[in-house]
Amino acid sequence: MTFDEMLAQVLELLQREGRMSYRALKIRFHLDDEYLEGLKDELIAAKRLAIDEDGKVLVWVGGGKHETKNQGNGESGKEKTKDAGLRTPGAGLTSAERRQLTVMFCDLVGSTALSEQLDPEELREVVHAYQVMCAEVIGRFDGHLAKYIGDGLLIYFGYPVAHEDDAQRAVMY
Repeated sequence: MTFDEMLAQVLELLQREGRMSYRALKIRFHLDDEYLEGLKDELIAAKRLAIDEDGKVLVWVGGGKHETKNQGNGESGKEKTKDAGLRTPGAGLTSAERRQLTVMFCDLVGSTALSEQLDPEELREVVHAYQVMCAEVIGRFDGHLAKYIGDGLLIYFGYPVAHEDDAQRAVMY
């Protein structure tokens, strides 16, 4: 398996799980220390899709800067904006902030009809390509892909990084 193929698999797993210990990654993907360091360099430093936690855990952040800004209200289209008491990453249990959280669900239109036309392996490839493309775009707008639900995606804007225009970022996605 090439480095790029390994990176894509680790990236997909990290997006789905949200956080993975380095030890679990080494075991699951049969990585040596050099390979793990290369993956960490790419995900943390180069692409800014993850952060290191205590030198033991890789945490998905969905890209962008790791700063928190206050943001305004906004509601549009299919996305909903909700006032959520979220803890700032790395903050103690008593330190919390209130901010807006935009939650969006994105679904692949026509997937049922498509499933009748394609065999399961081909359908899986189409859905996977759709999910990878969505993850790239979500990361570009500093969104957080919270969960894959069948052929749908649950996405947060404003977590873990808040922006003044998170509702607009969701609509642009």
